[in-house]
Parts: sequence; C-alpha cells; structure tokens
Amino acid sequence: MAERLSKATFSGSVLGVSAPPNPGILHLGIGNFHRAHAAVYTAKAMAAQGGDWGIVAVANRSRRVVDALAGQDYHYSILELSSAGERVDVMDVHRKTLVAAEQTAELMAQIAHPDIKIVTMTISENGYCRNAVTGDLDIDGDLIAADLANPDAPRTSIGQLGGALIRRYQGDAGPLTILSCDNLVSAGHTAHAMVSQYLQATATPEGFHEWFTAQVTFPNAMVDRIVPGMTDGTRSKVEQLLGLSDAVPVPAERFSMWVIEDRFAAGRPAWEEAGAIFSDEVEAYELVKLRLLNGSHSLISYLGGLDGRETIPASFEQDFVRECVTELLNTEYLPSIALPSGFDPQAYIAQLFDRWSNHALGDATARVGSDGSLKLLQRVPDPALRMLDLGEVPQQLALMVAGWIACVCPPDGFDPGPVAAAMIEPAKDRLAAAVAGAGSTRAHVEAIVRGGFFPEALAERDEFTERVADFVRIITTSGVRDAARAALDAARA
Repeated sequence: MAERLSKATFSGSVLGVSAPPNPGILHLGIGNFHRAHAAVYTAKAMAAQGGDWGIVAVANRSRRVVDALAGQDYHYSILELSSAGERVDVMDVHRKTLVAAEQTAELMAQIAHPDIKIVTMTISENGYCRNAVTGDLDIDGDLIAADLANPDAPRTSIGQLGGALIRRYQGDAGPLTILSCDNLVSAGHTAHAMVSQYLQATATPEGFHEWFTAQVTFPNAMVDRIVPGMTDGTRSKVEQLLGLSDAVPVPAERFSMWVIEDRFAAGRPAWEEAGAIFSDEVEAYELVKLRLLNGSHSLISYLGGLDGRETIPASFEQDFVRECVTELLNTEYLPSIALPSGFDPQAYIAQLFDRWSNHALGDATARVGSDGSLKLLQRVPDPALRMLDLGEVPQQLALMVAGWIACVCPPDGFDPGPVAAAMIEPAKDRLAAAVAGAGSTRAHVEAIVRGGFFPEALAERDEFTERVADFVRIITTSGVRDAARAALDAARA
C-alpha cells in the first residue's frame, strides 16, 4: 500500500504557493468541478502574482471530501485524461474545510470575516431554490420557508449567504463579490436575484439594503471543463503516476475555459495569468456553452442511455446520435444565440466533437443525464419557443425532452435499461405523482410538460407537447433509433 499524499510525503512541485496565505476566497460546494476548475485557476494566479487568495472549501453535507483533504494537508491530485496521454498535477490551494450542515454558524462567520473578499459557488441548479415555473426564489417551498422561519440556522446556500451578508454589514467587514460558477443562464444575475429576494423576505437592519446594492457584486461567468466522476481506476492511475495514494483525486479533460465579468468589489486573483478571459460578453459565451455543449450533452446522454451506451464517447460514436446532435447544433441552437465578437462557431463545434470522443476520459452517460428536470430548464425552453414562434417545431429539442421522460419517468411497461436507471433525478417522486393515472402516452407526456416542470409559455404550445409524445411513443414501441430517425426526417423534410 502506497503512502498517502500529503505535504510531508510529496516532494514534487505543486500548483499553489509555498507560503500559505490567509484565505481570501470561500467556496460553496467542494465537488470535483470546483477542484478541477476555479481552484486550478486560483492556484496558478497565486503562483504568477501572489496574493492572499487561499480557499476555504465548504461541503454542503458530506464529510468525505472535507475529511480526506484535511487528512492530506489539503493536497490532492488532478488527473488529466486525453488522447495524447495522461498527466497528474498536485494542488495545494485550500486552507480550511467546513461542512455547512454541521458548521452553519462558523460558515456564516467566515463569510462575514473581512479577510474573505470573494465567495464562489458550485451548488448546482437545485441549490438556487428557484421556482421552475416563475424563475423566482421558491419562497413558499419547504427549504426557503424553513430558512426564513429560522434565519440564524439556515440550511440552504441562499439562506446562508443572506444571513452572512447581514452579519458582514453589521461587522463593517467591507465589500464582497459573490461569483457563481454554475451552469446557469446569466448565473450572476440569477444568484443576485435569489439572494436579493431572500433578503427582501427576511428582517434586515437599517441601511443594509443600500449597503448591499453598493458593496456586493455578482459578476456573470461562464465555466467549461468536463470533469467526470472519480472511480477506483482514477485512484489506481494516480497512485501509479505519483507513487502515493490520494483519497480524492479528480479526473478531468485537458480543456478548460473560464469567461468572467470583471466586477469585483474587493479585488480578485490574477486569473487571467491562468488563462481566464475577462469580457463584457459573458452572457453570449454562457449561451454558447449552455446550449452547444451542455444542451447537446443532454441529448447525447438520453439517446445513448436508451441505446445502452455507458459513456459519452460510446454514445457519441453512434451515427444516429452524432447526426441528431449535428442537427440540434446547426439548426436549433446556433440560430438562437447572438455569438460573442470574433467567435468561430464551427471551430468550437469541431472542438466539442473531439471532446465528446475522448474515450480516455470516459465520462459516464448516467452522470451527464442526471438532474434533467433542472438542466433542461436551461437548455430547452428559450430556443424551443424561438422556433415555435417562427412556425417550426424543434425536432431535436422535442426528442431531448422525450428522451429524458423515457429515461427517468417512462410510461408503464417500458424499461429504459440500466444506464437510464442509474440517472439521478431529484424530481422523480414529483414526476411519478404527476403521471399517476395517465391513460395514454399523450396524457403521460402532457402531465409532465404541463405539470410545472417547464415554463407555462412552453407548456401551452400543444404542437411541442404533441411532438414530444410522438417521440416517447416511438421510443417505447420501436426504440430510440427509430425515434431519432423520425426526428431527423422531420427536420430535413
């Protein structure tokens, strides 16, 4: 058994700084993506220009990563996997770890501390507690209602941020930037809206809202790196390359991109030294990524999952999947985006095709297909409504919704297979309740589309619901390949 990775056992170079700085950043959501993305940019920025930008890393509930990092002196490895080969880097940028559910008061005190200048977040779409229909904070939902009833011990990230900001104001701790690193349209605007609405609904001291408006910024940002789940193979490969065991290595592709609005109230690391792009066109970059990469990723996962393909590259190499994705990109997604200045969409698509074909990465189809009820809200309604308003039915977007339904809430009697069964769907119980008693495929689909899982503007479009039902019917009777062929034939007619 190899020795465990730690400051004492690792003698090579690390991505980070030799002298531990005071933490200047607090990150909510210490999953694989943060550790392979923003943490890497921060480590490289400090290596280039210094600064007190060490990170306090916060898990929501699980102690697994928190305890493992603490046991390794906050060292961990990133295993880059590409067709060109493998490489491993060791990180040392985190300075402290917390578990929000167990250390809520300490978390809020840490955010309120004047040393913390930036709060970054990867809390997933679900963490923003938005109402799926209105897009506003779900104030009447159980989670936010409980926080408002007990504001000194909030359980959601939104409630924790709200309470910490009040404490920061009371302690005169100075300005703060809250930077969302989640896959959301206008992520900064979304984070600002949810926190603002929470603060409007709770008691605040005199002068607080004026301070909040003037001293707290929420830049938009686009993040992009494929980071699959860790496996025993990841650990074995890292041990082989390092000669040390790592309890929490992170596998990742070589590609990485971060586009950020330069609106930081209390300074920031020199992330541009690590390759980050500061731009006033972040929202355009966001749409490029959310639709061309993320939206297509969803279609690949549902078609591939229903075809029994366990990984994204295994799914994408199927001709029918590749054809549907190509059609989605060029006819349904690209026309819906005002592209950033100087952006070459076909070069970007070619790069996506290469990334989706990375068998060395082997991203799991079930992982990408998980959380569909949250992800599709970002990837389907706006481009679908644009086409419907033009008198066209978006065939591939309808197929994507049908694939999601067939995977996570299929009509009675249809088995979507083991890959689909492994997809995690937080709305599974709500979906089951919505379709209870549906007497036909059309009724089953209509109960979902009109059941609060999509905005009313899309739910009211019968032509879209009917096409989704057509595809679910074909999938459950003839198979996903026939459904894909029907979508392609209709799009090309």
